[in-house]
Order: sequence, then structure tokens, then C-alpha cells
Amino acid sequence: MIRRTFVALAAAATFAAPVFAAGHSKDIVDTAVDAGSFTTLAAALGAAGLVETLKGEGPFTVFAPTDDAFAALPEGTVENLLLPENKDQLISILTYHVVPGKVMSTDLTNGMTATTVQGSDVTIMTEGGVMVNDATVTTADIEASNGVIHVIDKVILPAM
Repeated sequence: MIRRTFVALAAAATFAAPVFAAGHSKDIVDTAVDAGSFTTLAAALGAAGLVETLKGEGPFTVFAPTDDAFAALPEGTVENLLLPENKDQLISILTYHVVPGKVMSTDLTNGMTATTVQGSDVTIMTEGGVMVNDATVTTADIEASNGVIHVIDKVILPAM
């Protein structure tokens, strides 16, 4: 209950005023929020102070875990990461889901690696479906004014 309340309040406070680039196209953050299945990601971005960055010029490629992906983490993990004293760890995890530049699914090759904003590499596999490390891309190429979102079914974690 506390988690749900915090997530709802953080998302509402953080995203109350949408920004439209070029008068019509939404940025990555607003596109994700409008999709309705990224409330935990939105709250985490707010807690980490990354909202303005991902509303920036970009371009960015975001591998966006759904609410179900966050819910699959061990109990208490999300709540713990949202605590102010764990902000650096939260930033590390979230920036591991972001690659500089706009990488569309047609740009991917099997076994390629991409360096994330966090600094570590992710491995992309394209045989039998697209995977980012051990997460499956369930929806690809959701374009935003400042990049692209690829929806993934699992939270990917950098080596800590």
C-alpha cells in the first residue's frame, strides 16, 4: 500500500505538466507515462532526479521495464531503491537502461553490444526475438521526440 501510494504521488507530482516538443510530439518521459504501464519507472526516474535529463534534447534509446517487470523483483527491492540513501544505486540501475543515440530495431545485429549512460555495456541478441541481456523486448520502436523506447519484460541490472 505504501509503495502504491508513493508511486502514484511521485508520478503525479513529477509529471503533472507534460512538455511537447515541436508542438506535437511527446518526449520519452511523457510517452512512457501516457502508455500507463510504466508508473514504477516514472516514480523511480523522479526519485533519481532523471526526469529532466530524459526530457532533454537527446536522442536517447530507453529499454523501459514495465510495472510487471519491477513487480518481479524480490519483495522490497523497489521500495528500498526509492529511499533517498539509495539514490546513487537507483541512478546506476536506471541509467543502465539508457543508451545515447536513437537505436531502432532495424539498427540491431545479433551479439552487438551498446554502452549505456551508466558506463557498462548491454548485449543485444536478435535470434528468436530481441533480447537485451536477459530481458526480452516485448514492444520495439516506440518513437518519441527525443529518442526511442523499447519495452522490456525484466529490469536489467549492471554489475555492482
